[in-house]
Amino acid sequence: MTTPILSTSATALHPAAPSGIASRLYWQGRDTWTVTKRNLRHFIRQPRLLVFSTIQPMMFVVLFSFVFGGVAGAALPADISYIDFLLPGIFVHSAAFRSTQTAVGLAEDLERGVVDRFRSMPMSRVAVLAGRTLADLVRSLVVILLMIGVAYLIGFRFTQGVLSATGAVLIVGLFGLMFSWLFICLALYVPGAEAAQTAGFVFVFPVVFASSIFVPLETMPEWLRAFASQSPLTHAADAARALSIGGEVLRPSVLTFVWCVGLMAVVIPICVRRFRSMT
Repeated sequence: MTTPILSTSATALHPAAPSGIASRLYWQGRDTWTVTKRNLRHFIRQPRLLVFSTIQPMMFVVLFSFVFGGVAGAALPADISYIDFLLPGIFVHSAAFRSTQTAVGLAEDLERGVVDRFRSMPMSRVAVLAGRTLADLVRSLVVILLMIGVAYLIGFRFTQGVLSATGAVLIVGLFGLMFSWLFICLALYVPGAEAAQTAGFVFVFPVVFASSIFVPLETMPEWLRAFASQSPLTHAADAARALSIGGEVLRPSVLTFVWCVGLMAVVIPICVRRFRSMT
């Protein structure tokens, strides 16, 4: 069942609305929030989607911990358990794979005519895309919190304090937001939900495993290590890991921020231009 889109125009007159440039930003913000709420309601009203999207990452936490813990754990320092090494990487893994659903959701809205209904309203075109990515960011953060709860039951602990743990979650959130915009771009250029999902999986699968998400880079062949060491997924996983259990924080955090901001600065205008040109 399709969630109702908007009952009234998102840009109806409001006595408290500012004017000029501030007015434009004000209404863009309101439109974005309206679309975000719509997408979150759509997610909540599908219990099966809610359950499966939270169970899958928790299964990764448990299975990878027990299946690869012995082999990968042998490559780690004696004072670091594999679950402590793994969980921050699983955060990044979950954010990357969750972003493929951004492409699927937008592609489905395009196929069903939902986006056309948005176009017929006097609302910001950017809000349609930004509302989708923000809703998926909220969903991703909720899944991360659930994973932390499960990981604590099997031995994971944040060792750097509450502020550092919060920083790890925020780093992963920024990374997930960047990936969502990449997949928004994919959905706008690849027609059809199934095609977008397949294309997204083909892209995500190799770059996730060719990173430090699951194993230390030292365990990889030299040629693969050279690629993985420059991957934004490795930088995000290393930053989240350092903030969670200790290590060098500044370099991977800065590199993650530069990758995320740089890619979004390129991709967002492309998405908006493509969206405006679609009929």
